[in-house]
Amino acid sequence: MVQLNNVIMQYSSGERLGRINLDIKRGEFVFLVGPSGAGKSTVLKLIYMEQKPVEGQVIVSNYDSLSIKKKDIPFLRRKLGIIFQDFKLLNDRNVFENVAFALRVTTVRTNNIKKRVFRVLNEVGLLHKRNQMPRQLSGGEQQRVAIARALVNEPFILLADEPTGNLDSENAENIMAILDRINAKGTAILMATHDIGLVGNRGKRIVRIERGRTVS
Repeated sequence: MVQLNNVIMQYSSGERLGRINLDIKRGEFVFLVGPSGAGKSTVLKLIYMEQKPVEGQVIVSNYDSLSIKKKDIPFLRRKLGIIFQDFKLLNDRNVFENVAFALRVTTVRTNNIKKRVFRVLNEVGLLHKRNQMPRQLSGGEQQRVAIARALVNEPFILLADEPTGNLDSENAENIMAILDRINAKGTAILMATHDIGLVGNRGKRIVRIERGRTVS
């Protein structure tokens, strides 16, 4: 489903690091761990093809980094759900419209948008706050909106980049519980984190990255 084969990546500084080998199967939950600056976020960017590898190959579903055309990248991203540490919500739109925005830029019919948005907001426990603005929500609630937005296109995998990094321990555990429920329904998850304590004894596969190399 997702494969990185002998990938060498390049940072904005010009430094090249690798090699990365990673294989994520359908429905898996994988933690990508390592210190800040190890290359975790870069791996996620390679998967949603914001960056291309200097060498090697990235395969995501039926898309291949060696042959994908620029015009096809938006179609790839519609099959992925992406969650960021800093939420990236639209502050001039309410909760409903933040989630609906991900559908309005696609071919989803207007009469289906409300049903799908309500479903994912209910899944993250925020349907009752659909008319509130982001500034009226706590950090944990904002991250739940971001998760709902990532889910609304029914992706086969969620890419979560330090999704608990700005949250206290209670909210972090709440987010992890939501991700566990999503994974139990069949959606694969790749979560990048430097918080080894959060990974704990969750029984998930752990891939460690150091200086751009998968080491365990």
